[in-house]
Amino acid sequence: MLEVDKKTFEDEVLNAEGYILVDFWGRNCEPCKALMPHVEELEKKYGDKMKFCKLDTSKARRLAIKQKVLGLPTIAIYKDGEKLEELTKDDATKENIEEMIKKYV
Repeated sequence: MLEVDKKTFEDEVLNAEGYILVDFWGRNCEPCKALMPHVEELEKKYGDKMKFCKLDTSKARRLAIKQKVLGLPTIAIYKDGEKLEELTKDDATKENIEEMIKKYV
């Protein structure tokens, strides 16, 4: 999974073409850490159809706020720089994330 930061987010997500899933997580967020292996598993399954990125929001707070990420974990899908959909906190389960991915691949 491609790790993006405040310097690379624009190029890798906002200026990129196609579908991109972004896992917004934080170092002190236990649910985020618990979810990450599932997201990495989904990348193995769908990574040929969609780019997978993760952003550590503890290093990019302003960027997270600008992207309207108000809770963690947040899993968002972008297409051609536009955020299409996101799942936050309790809604961000492996099953829900996979359902969201299936809508776009």
